[in-house]
Amino acid sequence: MKPLFKRKEPLTDTQLLMTITIGIFIVMYVLAITLLGGGFLRVKQIFDMLNDNASLIIVSCGLTIVMIGGGIDISVGAVTSLVVMSCVLYLNKGGNIFVSILLAVGIGLAFGVVQGFLISYLEIQPFIVTLAGMFFARGMTTILSVNPQKVNHAAFSELRNKKIAISWLGYTAKNGNRMPATIEFGVVVAVICVIIAFLLLKYMRLGRNLYAVGGNQRSALMLGINVKRTRFLSYVISGLLSGISGYVFMLHTGAGNATNADGMEMNAIAASIIGGTLLTGGVGTVIGTFFGVLTLTTIKKIVVTSGLNAPWWQSITTGGMLCFFILLQSVVLSRRAKKKKT
Repeated sequence: MKPLFKRKEPLTDTQLLMTITIGIFIVMYVLAITLLGGGFLRVKQIFDMLNDNASLIIVSCGLTIVMIGGGIDISVGAVTSLVVMSCVLYLNKGGNIFVSILLAVGIGLAFGVVQGFLISYLEIQPFIVTLAGMFFARGMTTILSVNPQKVNHAAFSELRNKKIAISWLGYTAKNGNRMPATIEFGVVVAVICVIIAFLLLKYMRLGRNLYAVGGNQRSALMLGINVKRTRFLSYVISGLLSGISGYVFMLHTGAGNATNADGMEMNAIAASIIGGTLLTGGVGTVIGTFFGVLTLTTIKKIVVTSGLNAPWWQSITTGGMLCFFILLQSVVLSRRAKKKKT
């Protein structure tokens, strides 16, 4: 006789940390609405957060995939910046918009392939390789960006101006005009990237291999997993997403300069960790990273709304939030480990 109720399986470490992140984000946003009000009372605020951080969401997904496999990639922000500047210069010389997209993807893939090969097959430390990649990409961006340049291209401007307007989620301004909530094209691309990355990690062999390699590389080898190829592909995916992130960044700003995406790699690492991805590998999900980006952005908006407009306050609160989540993850996982032993 079959039991009437199936026994619920306990949450995995990945699911637990993701749930904690989502819960903290919801509580934080509700408190912001209750205590600060203002823009937090409008649904448009969420859409603005997504519009401003679409490129960060994309690049954070790539970094999460690398971190799950036990690696790190600190070149993602610099690669994003190089893609922006290269595509701006190409379009301003009368280039084709479709070729510019291929250029962005090609630059990202080139960095992913080279860095992935050096790390996976030549077994050079990921931090050293991606640090070199970061310096190289930043240097190339500085060479290309003689002066800040705005994109002057008709087809690109038409693409950039395409937005999804949702009037019933908007608000009425003081002058009586209705201000609709708008979603930029970049947000659509970011959501698609999150969904594809989620499906890859959840249902595809590569995703399962990444968790196995990040959890215990020696055990993964004993299971017959090609560790080198798995890690190599994680860096290729990260490079690809950095290229896409650069194009989305350009769609949002419409211009390029040497300081584009400055500090994005640090924000991506912070968002991944806040989202429940462990630096040691084997644990993480892009859904958690998505909410990690929203949590990070909400904290910064709370700081600004509270009247602390100096830039260092945002850095201080980001650092404090990062330390809090690292400590929380350590406590939660250590207590779970003790319960499993008993």
